[in-house]
Amino acid sequence: MECVVCKHGTTYKGHVTVKLERRESIVLFKVPADICENCEHFYLDEHTAIVILNEGEKAIKQGAEFKVVRYGWVA
Repeated sequence: MECVVCKHGTTYKGHVTVKLERRESIVLFKVPADICENCEHFYLDEHTAIVILNEGEKAIKQGAEFKVVRYGWVA
């Protein structure tokens, strides 16, 4: 897929770290993504985005100050 940000790169499958932050809570997710080979902008599929938003909200409601979650990790 051509990157819609830089318009010069194509994407490859990889993993990225997504940080969700609210007040004193930080939740990090290591997730699969399509990453631009030129500018490193990344794209999450819809299912992954929904899951990390829901899991992030759950962690914050449980009082997490800092949490790291590996989602859909394939070595």
